Amino acid sequence: ESFMKFDTDKLRYDLIPTTATTALAEVLTYGAKKYKPNNWKFGDKDRYVAAAFRHLEAWRAGEQLDQESGLKHLAHLLTNVAFLIELDIDKK
Repeated sequence: ESFMKFDTDKLRYDLIPTTATTALAEVLTYGAKKYKPNNWKFGDKDRYVAAAFRHLEAWRAGEQLDQESGLKHLAHLLTNVAFLIELDIDKK
């Protein structure tokens, strides 16, 4: 007898870099303290698009950290894109 598991076609969450999940959690924790937990769910998508571009452009200009939060611009970008993915889930 040998071990069998039928998970070949399942999502591979183990492939997600831990640095990405940590960065996302840091920004979400910061936002939960600044506003309230899950406050982003009630925001306007256009604001997240604008914020994503601001963080991307700041990073492209060579700025690593957001001045207000002290967290990485790319972490804020990742978070804004995550918001947009979640808010757009019903528009396949």
